[in-house]
Amino acid sequence: MATKSLKRFLVLSIIAAVATIGLKGFAYLATGSVGLLSDALESFVNLLAAMVAYYAISIAEKPADEEHAFGHSKAEYFSSAIEGGLIVVAACSIVWSAYPRLLDPQPIENMSFGLIVSLSASLINLVVALVLLREGKKNHSITLVADGKHLMADVWTSVGVLAAVALVKITGWLILDPVIAMLVALNIVWTGWRLLRQSADGLIDTAIPLEERQQIESIFDEFRQPGIEFHSLMTRQAGQRRFVTLHMLVPGEWSVQKGHDLLELVESRIRNRFTAPVTVFTHLEPVEDPVAHNDYGIDRK
Repeated sequence: MATKSLKRFLVLSIIAAVATIGLKGFAYLATGSVGLLSDALESFVNLLAAMVAYYAISIAEKPADEEHAFGHSKAEYFSSAIEGGLIVVAACSIVWSAYPRLLDPQPIENMSFGLIVSLSASLINLVVALVLLREGKKNHSITLVADGKHLMADVWTSVGVLAAVALVKITGWLILDPVIAMLVALNIVWTGWRLLRQSADGLIDTAIPLEERQQIESIFDEFRQPGIEFHSLMTRQAGQRRFVTLHMLVPGEWSVQKGHDLLELVESRIRNRFTAPVTVFTHLEPVEDPVAHNDYGIDRK
């Protein structure tokens, strides 16, 4: 699927955020629950995050140009980092809202009504989050995955809040409302931290997953024979795109055309092995030259 088509999923996320803001805000006004207020505040963060993600995808889909010869796909990592930070902001807003009620618990009104309205909003987020996570993994888009995880964090927030409101109704323990809100905030911080770390890995040119590298090595095995070797395999990922660099050693007596034809076949096999777009850089060397066997890109001192 082309990168451009991914934007429609973020439009879905924006619509869901607007809908849940209205529902959760209405539930808070009806009940006065600080838990439901914190839930509504996080939906505002969801809306901002979805808008940032949409902008990032718009940049990432731009074709390579003179100033960005390798494309713009790393814009997705900035979006993921911002989203991770916004998740942490959402958690802080929950703590800020819950702390006064921790010191001075207040009764919750219209509990049953508030639970129904908030549950409806949570179901919307759950459906959209599952769609974003599925499409993000399918299309290797860290932006969609990040937005999906953000919405799932919101779903868990809602689950905690709904549990708190239900327990308050059953037990009459008003302190449970702010306590569970703070516990949910801690879980959200953990989600945000993982997104920030994943974004940092992408920005420092982390290699593609081990499983994918092993698939490339299996392609090499198909072509290896006396006089034909492969080495200096280096990989990195930028958003959806994978970059692969390799050296192929062939007999020095081969013509340039013969070596080139084999390299083209190897490159084609690598590109066709993955669903994500792959850019392959290759270098042809004579197998008899000792210098040709040196690996590049890894400091082996």
